[in-house]
Amino acid sequence: MKINLTDMLYSLSEALDIVEHEMTGVQSAHGKHVAYMSFLMGRELGLENEELSDFTCCAMLHDNAFTEYAREEYSWGNVVDVKELKKRADMLNDEDYMSFISGSKHSAAGERNISLIPFRTDVKKIILHHHENADGSGPFKKNALQTNIKSQIVHLADTVDVTWNILTLTEDEYKAMIDRLVSMIGRMFSNTSVELFKEAVTYDKLLFFRSKKPEDILKEIVPPVEHDYTREEVHNIAEFFADIVDCKSSFTRCHCIGAAEKADIMSSYYGFDDDKADRFYMSAALHDIGKLVIQNDILEKRGKLDEKEFDNIKSHAVATYEILSKIDGFEDITRWATNHHEKLNGTGYPLGLKAEDLTLEDRIMACLDIYQALTEPRPYKAPISHKKAIDIMREMAKKNEIDINIVNDMNKCFGTLGEVNV
Repeated sequence: MKINLTDMLYSLSEALDIVEHEMTGVQSAHGKHVAYMSFLMGRELGLENEELSDFTCCAMLHDNAFTEYAREEYSWGNVVDVKELKKRADMLNDEDYMSFISGSKHSAAGERNISLIPFRTDVKKIILHHHENADGSGPFKKNALQTNIKSQIVHLADTVDVTWNILTLTEDEYKAMIDRLVSMIGRMFSNTSVELFKEAVTYDKLLFFRSKKPEDILKEIVPPVEHDYTREEVHNIAEFFADIVDCKSSFTRCHCIGAAEKADIMSSYYGFDDDKADRFYMSAALHDIGKLVIQNDILEKRGKLDEKEFDNIKSHAVATYEILSKIDGFEDITRWATNHHEKLNGTGYPLGLKAEDLTLEDRIMACLDIYQALTEPRPYKAPISHKKAIDIMREMAKKNEIDINIVNDMNKCFGTLGEVNV
Protein backbone atom coordinates (compact mmCIF):
# COMPACT_ATOMS: atom_id res chain seq x y z
CA MET A 1 0.00 0.00 0.00
CA LYS A 2 1.39 3.39 -1.00
CA ILE A 3 1.35 5.95 1.82
CA ASN A 4 2.65 9.49 2.04
CA LEU A 5 3.91 8.94 5.57
CA THR A 6 4.79 12.55 6.34
CA ASP A 7 1.35 13.73 5.18
CA MET A 8 -0.34 11.07 7.29
CA LEU A 9 1.69 11.84 10.41
CA TYR A 10 1.12 15.60 10.11
CA SER A 11 -2.64 15.14 9.91
CA LEU A 12 -2.97 12.57 12.68
CA SER A 13 -0.61 14.40 15.07
CA GLU A 14 -3.23 17.15 15.28
CA ALA A 15 -5.46 14.87 17.32
CA LEU A 16 -2.56 13.96 19.59
CA ASP A 17 -1.86 17.63 20.25
CA ILE A 18 -5.50 18.18 21.24
CA VAL A 19 -5.25 15.43 23.84
CA GLU A 20 -2.05 16.81 25.33
CA HIS A 21 -3.52 20.31 25.43
CA GLU A 22 -6.61 18.99 27.24
CA MET A 23 -4.49 17.18 29.81
CA THR A 24 -1.62 19.57 30.49
CA GLY A 25 -2.48 22.99 29.13
CA VAL A 26 0.53 23.08 26.81
CA GLN A 27 0.01 25.05 23.63
CA SER A 28 -2.20 23.50 20.99
CA ALA A 29 -0.20 22.25 17.97
CA HIS A 30 2.64 21.58 20.41
CA GLY A 31 3.95 18.67 18.35
CA LYS A 32 4.08 20.76 15.19
CA HIS A 33 5.83 23.61 17.03
CA VAL A 34 8.50 21.20 18.24
CA ALA A 35 8.74 19.66 14.77
CA TYR A 36 9.30 23.05 13.11
CA MET A 37 12.09 24.10 15.47
CA SER A 38 13.65 20.64 15.27
CA PHE A 39 13.50 20.74 11.48
CA LEU A 40 15.35 24.07 11.40
CA MET A 41 18.04 22.78 13.77
CA GLY A 42 18.29 19.47 11.94
CA ARG A 43 18.80 21.25 8.64
CA GLU A 44 21.45 23.45 10.24
CA LEU A 45 23.11 20.27 11.50
CA GLY A 46 23.34 19.05 7.90
CA LEU A 47 20.58 16.44 7.77
CA GLU A 48 19.15 16.01 4.29
CA ASN A 49 15.99 14.73 2.63
CA GLU A 50 14.68 11.48 4.12
CA GLU A 51 16.77 11.64 7.28
CA LEU A 52 15.59 15.19 7.91
CA SER A 53 11.99 14.21 7.21
CA ASP A 54 12.10 11.18 9.52
CA PHE A 55 13.70 13.28 12.26
CA THR A 56 11.03 15.97 11.92
CA CYS A 57 8.27 13.36 12.17
CA CYS A 58 9.85 11.91 15.33
CA ALA A 59 10.00 15.38 16.83
CA MET A 60 6.34 15.91 16.00
CA LEU A 61 5.42 12.62 17.70
CA HIS A 62 7.77 12.97 20.68
CA ASP A 63 4.83 12.79 23.12
CA ASN A 64 3.01 9.97 21.34
CA ALA A 65 2.72 7.95 24.58
CA PHE A 66 1.40 10.81 26.69
CA THR A 67 -2.16 9.49 26.84
CA GLU A 68 -0.92 6.06 27.86
CA TYR A 69 1.43 7.46 30.51
CA ALA A 70 -1.10 9.87 31.99
CA ARG A 71 -3.82 7.22 32.16
CA GLU A 72 -1.52 4.95 34.16
CA GLU A 73 -0.14 7.66 36.44
CA TYR A 74 -3.04 10.07 36.92
CA SER A 75 -6.80 9.92 36.87
CA TRP A 76 -8.33 12.18 34.24
CA GLY A 77 -10.32 14.00 36.85
CA ASN A 78 -7.23 14.83 38.87
CA VAL A 79 -4.62 15.81 36.30
CA VAL A 80 -1.89 18.21 37.39
CA ASP A 81 -2.90 21.78 36.65
CA VAL A 82 0.09 23.06 34.68
CA LYS A 83 -1.22 26.61 34.59
CA GLU A 84 -1.14 26.71 38.38
CA LEU A 85 2.38 25.31 38.40
CA LYS A 86 3.44 28.11 36.07
CA LYS A 87 2.06 30.66 38.51
CA ARG A 88 3.78 29.03 41.48
CA ALA A 89 7.33 28.83 40.24
CA ASP A 90 9.73 29.18 37.36
CA MET A 91 8.71 26.23 35.20
CA LEU A 92 12.24 25.13 34.34
CA ASN A 93 12.92 24.58 38.03
CA ASP A 94 9.55 23.22 39.04
CA GLU A 95 10.09 19.62 40.15
CA ASP A 96 6.37 18.85 40.22
CA TYR A 97 5.95 19.98 36.64
CA MET A 98 9.06 18.25 35.36
CA SER A 99 8.21 14.97 37.07
CA PHE A 100 4.83 15.01 35.34
CA ILE A 101 5.83 16.03 31.85
CA SER A 102 9.35 14.55 31.58
CA GLY A 103 9.14 11.18 33.27
CA SER A 104 11.03 8.19 31.96
CA LYS A 105 7.83 6.17 31.51
CA HIS A 106 6.28 8.17 28.69
CA SER A 107 9.67 8.52 26.97
CA ALA A 108 10.22 4.76 27.09
CA ALA A 109 6.68 4.03 25.95
CA GLY A 110 7.03 6.60 23.17
CA GLU A 111 10.23 4.94 21.97
CA ARG A 112 8.51 1.57 21.95
CA ASN A 113 5.53 2.92 20.06
CA ILE A 114 7.54 4.81 17.45
CA SER A 115 9.38 1.61 16.57
CA LEU A 116 6.15 0.55 14.82
CA ILE A 117 6.56 3.33 12.25
CA PRO A 118 8.66 2.05 9.31
CA PHE A 119 11.11 4.93 9.02
CA ARG A 120 13.84 4.35 6.45
CA THR A 121 16.56 6.09 8.48
CA ASP A 122 17.81 5.55 12.03
CA VAL A 123 15.57 7.21 14.64
CA LYS A 124 16.56 5.07 17.62
CA LYS A 125 16.62 6.73 21.04
CA ILE A 126 15.53 10.16 19.77
CA ILE A 127 12.30 9.92 21.74
CA LEU A 128 13.73 7.73 24.50
CA HIS A 129 16.25 10.41 25.51
CA HIS A 130 14.33 13.57 24.65
CA HIS A 131 14.10 14.58 28.32
CA GLU A 132 17.73 13.97 29.25
CA ASN A 133 19.60 16.99 30.63
CA ALA A 134 23.17 17.88 29.72
CA ASP A 135 24.39 17.31 33.28
CA GLY A 136 22.87 13.82 33.51
CA SER A 137 19.99 14.83 35.80
CA GLY A 138 17.26 13.59 33.44
CA PRO A 139 15.11 10.49 33.90
CA PHE A 140 17.72 8.05 32.52
CA LYS A 141 20.74 9.90 33.97
CA LYS A 142 22.38 10.31 30.57
CA ASN A 143 24.56 13.39 30.04
CA ALA A 144 25.19 15.28 26.81
CA LEU A 145 28.06 12.96 25.83
CA GLN A 146 25.79 9.93 26.18
CA THR A 147 22.84 11.13 24.11
CA ASN A 148 22.28 11.70 20.39
CA ILE A 149 22.33 15.30 19.19
CA LYS A 150 18.90 14.67 17.64
CA SER A 151 17.37 13.87 21.04
CA GLN A 152 19.10 16.97 22.46
CA ILE A 153 17.49 19.08 19.75
CA VAL A 154 14.01 17.71 20.50
CA HIS A 155 14.61 18.28 24.24
CA LEU A 156 15.48 21.92 23.61
CA ALA A 157 12.60 22.55 21.19
CA ASP A 158 10.14 20.83 23.54
CA THR A 159 11.28 22.90 26.52
CA VAL A 160 11.09 26.13 24.55
CA ASP A 161 7.53 25.46 23.45
CA VAL A 162 6.19 24.61 26.91
CA THR A 163 8.00 27.57 28.48
CA TRP A 164 7.51 30.38 25.97
CA ASN A 165 4.78 31.15 23.46
CA ILE A 166 6.69 31.20 20.19
CA LEU A 167 3.62 32.59 18.40
CA THR A 168 3.54 35.82 20.41
CA LEU A 169 7.17 36.48 21.40
CA THR A 170 8.35 40.04 20.76
CA GLU A 171 11.90 40.51 19.52
CA ASP A 172 13.02 41.65 22.98
CA GLU A 173 11.38 38.60 24.55
CA TYR A 174 13.11 36.40 21.98
CA LYS A 175 16.51 37.87 22.94
CA ALA A 176 15.73 37.28 26.62
CA MET A 177 14.81 33.68 25.80
CA ILE A 178 18.13 33.16 24.03
CA ASP A 179 19.97 34.56 27.07
CA ARG A 180 18.04 32.17 29.28
CA LEU A 181 18.90 29.18 27.11
CA VAL A 182 22.57 30.14 27.12
CA SER A 183 22.46 30.29 30.92
CA MET A 184 21.21 26.68 30.94
CA ILE A 185 24.20 25.33 28.94
CA GLY A 186 25.88 22.54 30.84
CA ARG A 187 22.88 21.97 33.09
CA MET A 188 19.86 21.35 30.86
CA PHE A 189 21.24 21.79 27.36
CA SER A 190 24.47 21.07 25.51
CA ASN A 191 26.42 23.94 24.00
CA THR A 192 25.96 22.34 20.55
CA SER A 193 22.15 22.28 20.76
CA VAL A 194 21.91 25.89 21.98
CA GLU A 195 24.27 27.09 19.24
CA LEU A 196 22.16 25.23 16.67
CA PHE A 197 19.06 26.92 18.04
CA LYS A 198 20.64 30.38 17.88
CA GLU A 199 21.75 29.87 14.27
CA ALA A 200 18.64 28.11 12.97
CA VAL A 201 15.64 29.32 14.98
CA THR A 202 16.02 33.04 14.40
CA TYR A 203 13.32 35.54 15.23
CA ASP A 204 12.58 35.92 11.51
CA LYS A 205 12.01 32.15 11.29
CA LEU A 206 9.49 32.36 14.14
CA LEU A 207 7.71 35.22 12.39
CA PHE A 208 7.50 33.07 9.24
CA PHE A 209 6.00 30.23 11.30
CA ARG A 210 3.21 32.56 12.39
CA SER A 211 2.30 33.41 8.81
CA LYS A 212 0.39 30.19 8.07
CA LYS A 213 -1.06 27.15 9.78
CA PRO A 214 1.68 24.96 11.34
CA GLU A 215 0.64 21.97 9.22
CA ASP A 216 0.86 24.03 6.01
CA ILE A 217 4.31 25.33 6.94
CA LEU A 218 5.62 21.83 7.58
CA LYS A 219 4.18 20.47 4.34
CA GLU A 220 5.83 23.34 2.51
CA ILE A 221 9.34 22.94 3.91
CA VAL A 222 9.80 19.28 4.92
CA PRO A 223 10.67 16.80 2.15
CA PRO A 224 7.71 14.41 1.70
CA VAL A 225 8.27 10.69 2.21
CA GLU A 226 6.13 8.30 0.17
CA HIS A 227 6.72 4.57 -0.16
CA ASP A 228 4.96 1.34 -0.97
CA TYR A 229 4.71 -0.31 2.44
CA THR A 230 4.39 -4.03 3.09
CA ARG A 231 1.30 -5.49 4.75
CA GLU A 232 3.20 -5.81 8.03
CA GLU A 233 4.35 -2.20 7.84
CA VAL A 234 0.82 -0.97 7.09
CA HIS A 235 -0.52 -2.92 10.06
CA ASN A 236 2.21 -1.47 12.28
CA ILE A 237 1.39 2.10 11.25
CA ALA A 238 -2.31 1.44 11.88
CA GLU A 239 -1.55 -0.15 15.25
CA PHE A 240 0.54 2.86 16.29
CA PHE A 241 -2.42 5.22 15.92
CA ALA A 242 -5.06 2.75 17.09
CA ASP A 243 -3.15 2.36 20.35
CA ILE A 244 -3.18 6.12 20.88
CA VAL A 245 -6.96 6.24 20.35
CA ASP A 246 -7.59 3.24 22.57
CA CYS A 247 -5.48 4.70 25.40
CA LYS A 248 -7.61 7.85 25.45
CA SER A 249 -10.36 6.09 27.39
CA SER A 250 -10.39 3.07 29.64
CA PHE A 251 -13.85 2.36 28.22
CA THR A 252 -12.42 1.49 24.81
CA ARG A 253 -8.99 0.12 25.67
CA CYS A 254 -8.77 -2.38 22.79
CA HIS A 255 -11.62 -1.25 20.57
CA CYS A 256 -9.79 0.02 17.48
CA ILE A 257 -7.23 -2.78 17.40
CA GLY A 258 -9.98 -5.37 17.87
CA ALA A 259 -12.04 -3.86 15.05
CA ALA A 260 -8.99 -3.79 12.76
CA GLU A 261 -8.17 -7.44 13.42
CA LYS A 262 -11.73 -8.43 12.60
CA ALA A 263 -11.70 -6.21 9.51
CA ASP A 264 -8.78 -8.29 8.26
CA ILE A 265 -10.81 -11.48 8.70
CA MET A 266 -13.79 -10.01 6.86
CA SER A 267 -11.53 -8.75 4.04
CA SER A 268 -10.32 -12.30 3.50
CA TYR A 269 -13.87 -13.66 3.64
CA TYR A 270 -15.09 -11.22 0.98
CA GLY A 271 -12.04 -11.73 -1.23
CA PHE A 272 -10.62 -8.20 -1.08
CA ASP A 273 -7.26 -7.94 -2.84
CA ASP A 274 -4.21 -7.18 -0.70
CA ASP A 275 -4.24 -3.42 -1.27
CA LYS A 276 -7.95 -3.09 -0.46
CA ALA A 277 -7.56 -5.34 2.58
CA ASP A 278 -4.74 -3.14 3.88
CA ARG A 279 -6.81 -0.01 3.33
CA PHE A 280 -9.81 -1.56 5.07
CA TYR A 281 -7.61 -2.58 8.02
CA MET A 282 -6.27 0.99 8.23
CA SER A 283 -9.79 2.41 8.16
CA ALA A 284 -10.96 0.15 10.98
CA ALA A 285 -7.91 1.02 13.08
CA LEU A 286 -8.58 4.75 12.61
CA HIS A 287 -12.39 4.78 12.64
CA ASP A 288 -12.53 6.36 16.10
CA ILE A 289 -9.58 8.75 15.71
CA GLY A 290 -12.11 11.57 16.17
CA LYS A 291 -12.69 10.49 19.79
CA LEU A 292 -9.34 12.01 20.66
CA VAL A 293 -11.00 15.42 20.49
CA ILE A 294 -13.86 14.44 22.83
CA GLN A 295 -13.38 15.30 26.51
CA ASN A 296 -12.93 12.27 28.72
CA ASP A 297 -15.49 13.35 31.30
CA ILE A 298 -18.06 12.73 28.54
CA LEU A 299 -16.40 9.63 27.05
CA GLU A 300 -16.24 7.98 30.46
CA LYS A 301 -19.52 9.11 31.96
CA ARG A 302 -21.09 6.05 33.59
CA GLY A 303 -24.63 7.36 33.69
CA LYS A 304 -26.94 8.18 30.79
CA LEU A 305 -25.75 10.99 28.55
CA ASP A 306 -28.00 14.01 28.21
CA GLU A 307 -28.86 15.31 24.73
CA LYS A 308 -26.02 17.82 24.63
CA GLU A 309 -23.47 15.22 25.75
CA PHE A 310 -24.73 12.70 23.21
CA ASP A 311 -24.43 15.29 20.44
CA ASN A 312 -20.86 15.88 21.62
CA ILE A 313 -20.11 12.15 21.41
CA LYS A 314 -21.64 11.95 17.94
CA SER A 315 -19.32 14.72 16.75
CA HIS A 316 -16.42 12.26 16.83
CA ALA A 317 -17.52 10.92 13.44
CA VAL A 318 -17.19 14.39 11.91
CA ALA A 319 -13.85 14.84 13.66
CA THR A 320 -12.69 11.54 12.16
CA TYR A 321 -13.59 12.87 8.73
CA GLU A 322 -11.83 16.18 9.32
CA ILE A 323 -8.62 14.44 10.40
CA LEU A 324 -8.46 11.71 7.77
CA SER A 325 -9.68 13.77 4.83
CA LYS A 326 -6.49 15.82 4.96
CA ILE A 327 -4.39 12.79 4.04
CA ASP A 328 -3.69 12.48 0.33
CA GLY A 329 -4.88 9.16 -1.08
CA PHE A 330 -7.07 8.29 1.93
CA GLU A 331 -10.41 9.03 0.29
CA ASP A 332 -11.89 5.53 0.63
CA ILE A 333 -10.32 5.00 4.06
CA THR A 334 -11.88 8.26 5.22
CA ARG A 335 -15.34 7.31 3.89
CA TRP A 336 -15.41 3.88 5.52
CA ALA A 337 -14.19 5.25 8.86
CA THR A 338 -16.55 8.24 8.88
CA ASN A 339 -19.65 6.16 8.06
CA HIS A 340 -19.31 3.57 10.81
CA HIS A 341 -22.34 4.98 12.67
CA GLU A 342 -24.64 5.30 9.66
CA LYS A 343 -27.78 3.10 9.53
CA LEU A 344 -29.61 1.61 6.55
CA ASN A 345 -32.87 3.32 7.59
CA GLY A 346 -31.27 6.78 7.73
CA THR A 347 -31.29 7.13 11.54
CA GLY A 348 -27.50 7.05 11.89
CA TYR A 349 -24.94 9.85 11.95
CA PRO A 350 -23.21 12.09 10.99
CA LEU A 351 -25.02 12.42 7.63
CA GLY A 352 -28.12 10.28 8.08
CA LEU A 353 -27.29 8.25 5.00
CA LYS A 354 -29.69 5.53 3.81
CA ALA A 355 -29.20 2.04 2.38
CA GLU A 356 -28.79 3.24 -1.19
CA ASP A 357 -25.97 5.56 -0.07
CA LEU A 358 -23.99 2.94 1.87
CA THR A 359 -21.47 0.66 0.19
CA LEU A 360 -20.67 -2.90 1.24
CA GLU A 361 -17.56 -1.60 3.01
CA ASP A 362 -19.57 1.06 4.88
CA ARG A 363 -21.99 -1.62 6.05
CA ILE A 364 -19.24 -4.02 7.14
CA MET A 365 -17.51 -1.26 9.12
CA ALA A 366 -20.75 -0.39 10.94
CA CYS A 367 -21.27 -4.03 11.88
CA LEU A 368 -17.66 -4.46 12.98
CA ASP A 369 -17.93 -1.44 15.30
CA ILE A 370 -21.09 -2.81 16.92
CA TYR A 371 -19.80 -6.38 17.25
CA GLN A 372 -16.48 -5.23 18.74
CA ALA A 373 -18.22 -2.94 21.25
CA LEU A 374 -20.58 -5.72 22.35
CA THR A 375 -17.93 -8.42 22.76
CA GLU A 376 -15.14 -6.42 24.39
CA PRO A 377 -14.87 -5.76 28.14
CA ARG A 378 -15.65 -2.29 29.44
CA PRO A 379 -15.22 -0.97 33.00
CA TYR A 380 -19.00 -0.95 33.41
CA LYS A 381 -19.78 -4.32 31.76
CA ALA A 382 -18.38 -7.74 31.04
CA PRO A 383 -18.00 -8.83 27.42
CA ILE A 384 -20.99 -10.68 26.03
CA SER A 385 -20.78 -13.93 24.10
CA HIS A 386 -20.54 -14.16 20.33
CA LYS A 387 -24.01 -15.74 20.15
CA LYS A 388 -25.65 -13.00 22.20
CA ALA A 389 -23.92 -10.30 20.15
CA ILE A 390 -25.20 -11.87 16.93
CA ASP A 391 -28.70 -12.10 18.40
CA ILE A 392 -28.64 -8.40 19.29
CA MET A 393 -27.37 -7.48 15.84
CA ARG A 394 -30.07 -9.57 14.17
CA GLU A 395 -32.67 -7.58 16.10
CA MET A 396 -31.02 -4.40 14.81
CA ALA A 397 -31.19 -5.82 11.28
CA LYS A 398 -34.93 -6.41 11.68
CA LYS A 399 -35.26 -2.66 12.29
CA ASN A 400 -33.34 -2.06 9.05
CA GLU A 401 -30.43 -0.51 10.93
CA ILE A 402 -27.69 -2.88 9.74
CA ASP A 403 -27.27 -5.46 6.97
CA ILE A 404 -28.56 -8.94 7.93
CA ASN A 405 -26.36 -10.61 5.30
CA ILE A 406 -23.24 -9.15 6.88
CA VAL A 407 -24.43 -10.15 10.35
CA ASN A 408 -24.81 -13.73 9.13
CA ASP A 409 -21.39 -13.61 7.46
CA MET A 410 -19.83 -12.34 10.71
CA ASN A 411 -21.49 -15.20 12.52
CA LYS A 412 -19.70 -17.62 10.20
CA CYS A 413 -16.37 -15.80 10.50
CA PHE A 414 -16.25 -15.14 14.25
CA GLY A 415 -18.34 -17.87 15.85
CA THR A 416 -17.02 -21.19 17.11
CA LEU A 417 -18.61 -24.31 15.64
CA GLY A 418 -20.85 -24.69 18.67
CA GLU A 419 -22.08 -21.11 18.47
CA VAL A 420 -22.77 -20.72 14.78
CA ASN A 421 -26.48 -20.25 14.24
CA VAL A 422 -27.24 -19.30 10.66
